[in-house]
Amino acid sequence: MRTLCLLAALFAGTAHAYDLQQLNEDCRAQELRIGDDKPLIDIPKQTQSDRCLAYIRGVVDGYEIADRLAGKVGVQLNAFCLPKDPEIDFRLTRAVVIQLERMPPLSTVSAATLVAGSLAKAFPCPETLEQKK
Repeated sequence: MRTLCLLAALFAGTAHAYDLQQLNEDCRAQELRIGDDKPLIDIPKQTQSDRCLAYIRGVVDGYEIADRLAGKVGVQLNAFCLPKDPEIDFRLTRAVVIQLERMPPLSTVSAATLVAGSLAKAFPCPETLEQKK
């Protein structure tokens, strides 16, 4: 039981450990990797690249779950709508990098909030927020 409590405290303390500087470095590595269209030999850069895309996809997955649950009570979130596109990984990464470039120094916004906002700006839904009928 004691070990379980220590593990819970450890994970609770690092819930927002992925900061904007790390996100920026990781996503720039991802952008270069996709832009070059060739595999990276540099393992640390490969790891950074993978971490960026995994983080963005995690935010997208979290949104999709929230939207599905909201739909069960008659609400449609419509925060962002991703297109069916074979280049979606590059477009997701590029949207986040553009937003990171616009951030003021020492911003206190969380990485998750920045990613969600980036996707909302880059991929707006055609409908407005309204209740389902």
